[in-house]
Amino acid sequence: MARPRISDVAAAAGVSPTTVSHALNDTDARVAASTRERVKRIAREIGYTPSSLARGLRTRRTRTVGMISDVIATTPFAGQMLAGAQDAARENGHLLILTDTGDDRDVEREAIAALGSQQVDAMIYATMWHRVVDVVPGLPRDTVFLDCRPVDDSHRSVVPDDRAGGASAARELVEAGHRRIAYLSSDDPRAIAADLRRDGFLEVLSDAGISHDPALLLHGDGTTASGRRLATELLRLPDDQRPTALFCFNDRMAGGVYRAAHDLGLSIPRDLSVVGFDDQQYHASEQEPPLTTIALPHYEMGRWAMEVVLGVRDADPKTSHLMPCPVVRRDSVGPPPARSANLSRRRTLPNETAANAAPEP
Repeated sequence: MARPRISDVAAAAGVSPTTVSHALNDTDARVAASTRERVKRIAREIGYTPSSLARGLRTRRTRTVGMISDVIATTPFAGQMLAGAQDAARENGHLLILTDTGDDRDVEREAIAALGSQQVDAMIYATMWHRVVDVVPGLPRDTVFLDCRPVDDSHRSVVPDDRAGGASAARELVEAGHRRIAYLSSDDPRAIAADLRRDGFLEVLSDAGISHDPALLLHGDGTTASGRRLATELLRLPDDQRPTALFCFNDRMAGGVYRAAHDLGLSIPRDLSVVGFDDQQYHASEQEPPLTTIALPHYEMGRWAMEVVLGVRDADPKTSHLMPCPVVRRDSVGPPPARSANLSRRRTLPNETAANAAPEP
């Protein structure tokens, strides 16, 4: 069945195609209100929709926004950024066009050129995790950066407030009574969030009068395996040196801490309190017990970026907008254990005596 044309609407309404165009686009006040309503009703009844390409050529507006991302569409971690951007786009009469580049600069340049040829109204440049990025040649000046900051502060951007998030994690543990608290960080030099979270964490400890032991700050690769390895190293320490709580760079490392605690016969939070970061879907809430964590505001950041690029809200182009990272309280934080009871419950692992004398690297 052929798609209805503007001439079909004009014939059914008894008016000219020009009048139909003005009525549907509300572009000529001389068209009577009754005629406008009749034309719009008939267009709906016969299933006519204006060509977005033709309308774009007339108005220089296509009501589309292009998003260039690294691997957001192909990973389960940051999909809520797309949801937030799409919801804001739809509410403002726009369509989001996503291009996932696999973090390949050549593909990025091709995608920018392709979206430009489609005459998108605006662009968003997004990354899966908070980092500083070089500006890809060809990006329009009004592009908004999502979950990343341009190295030259040339564009508006929104990122999570990782420093405040690290402070919130430390505060949860300090207020529960803990004083020996470890931080399992990421050793990826690009992960600026790791240092920001550490800085907020240490600031709260200092404000609470807690002198942080450098031996309680360890680095891994952000995986569950590295969290398990580092936690095992810490939990094998003599009882008076071991941390009673661990703050982890992300929820995957926290999952490794759970496994290490189980290996040693320790119960969370009776013997060890744990706080993660990300509130990763289908992960943090599925731990046993469910993991207290700091949520990354993916949805809110995606929505903010779309509203800014569409002009719904204002933003300072020289300052990244810091989106709050809320605490998600579950069941993995409790008061510190009594040392004697804690020691008596701990299992002995193979070679543990040697490990206590010289912890594995």
